[in-house]
Amino acid sequence: MLTEAAREQMIHQQVRAMAVLDTRVLEVLAKVPRERFVPEAYHELAFADTAIPLAHGEKMLTPKIAGRILQALQVSRDDSVLEIGTGSGFLTACLAMQAGAIRSVEIHADLAQAARTRMASVGLGQAEIATGDAFVPAVLGNGRYGVIVLTGSLPCYDPRFERQLAPGGRLFVVVGELPVMEARLVRRTGEAEWMAESLFETVLPALHGAPRRESFTF
Repeated sequence: MLTEAAREQMIHQQVRAMAVLDTRVLEVLAKVPRERFVPEAYHELAFADTAIPLAHGEKMLTPKIAGRILQALQVSRDDSVLEIGTGSGFLTACLAMQAGAIRSVEIHADLAQAARTRMASVGLGQAEIATGDAFVPAVLGNGRYGVIVLTGSLPCYDPRFERQLAPGGRLFVVVGELPVMEARLVRRTGEAEWMAESLFETVLPALHGAPRRESFTF
């Protein structure tokens, strides 16, 4: 009962408070047991408004950021999804409940295996979770996706991900460096046309291997 009360509080005081009002998104966040995806040492913080630490210096997305991502992308059963950065697997599980198919790529083998185990234990959807570096072309392959989600930031924008969108596809990406980064929704509107929309300001750790701006020395 305490867990369910904490989950309800998370949804109403954190997620809805950030203008995430899509009922489909709220239902997913209510059904996916976030407490099962949190490292045991941080179990008491499962529903807190904080980025919970994972191994290798990674962090879970806060509930409100996960909600804003899901609302922006409007994932449906017609979509195939590519997620870059599996992390704990919580967002992966949320996406799996909405998408037709999902492939998630995680650079750390132990995080990928832990996420597979958690996904199997909750039984709310299936996802292919692969270990690899998303900035190595062979890892991503040549497939096209209706939705692509980057759970870490890009210090400078990299167009390789938007090129793997199918026409009509959507990409969620956070671009920039501290102190302020911009969350964007990029849509592929044609074979060689994309449109970007600024969503909100936030801060996420950079994806491993993400290109950075060249610094000048004098």
